Amino acid sequence: MLRLLRSRLLAGVLPAMAIISPAAAATQESQMWITEMATIRASKADLVTIDSSQRARSDAGSGGEQFLARIAIDHRMTPLVQVGGGIAYLKSQVDQELRLFQQVTLGKGIWLARTRMEQRFFDNADTASWRLRQRVQASVPLDRAKQWTAIVATELFFHLNRARPSDKTGLATIRHQIGLRHPVSDHVDAQLLYMRQQNFRDGRPDVVAHIPWLTLSVRM
Repeated sequence: MLRLLRSRLLAGVLPAMAIISPAAAATQESQMWITEMATIRASKADLVTIDSSQRARSDAGSGGEQFLARIAIDHRMTPLVQVGGGIAYLKSQVDQELRLFQQVTLGKGIWLARTRMEQRFFDNADTASWRLRQRVQASVPLDRAKQWTAIVATELFFHLNRARPSDKTGLATIRHQIGLRHPVSDHVDAQLLYMRQQNFRDGRPDVVAHIPWLTLSVRM
């Protein structure tokens, strides 16, 4: 069974990770992200998620270090479908952002797909920036006890308008992730991913960031 799941993982997700521009034509940078997350079961159908992230970035020209705080609530409509939304705040060395978002999440077996629409309000822009995010993820248990789970994911970001002159419309960013998740206690999981993030830019080389990403998740 595990062999079949792994073959489906390779057939379904990994080809999407090949949709990237040649690395030689891109500017490279290094980052490191740490995320703390708490999920609270508010009711049988409602789940509240609170998270914060610290993002150390080597390229100060792209905004330097970032801090992100976010809260979301998801309501389960059916065993396969959740709908929800929330609010986020992001601060970097060059600007601040308030973000509203709405999302639909579909999950079955090892697969998860999330569509998220965001309205982003910057302190240096007069209009909201609208962004569509599409994420596909596979979580494959590597042992019968499910102590180790392989995570492979791809997420695409589409900018739908220009809030600032420097903004790009259309496909703006692709993230590819691969890593492991492991429970460290009955209510706490640790997840370590490698993420390759490519930002597409008009008339300039793309920016490719290589990011180790540690997440600690608490279930309440």
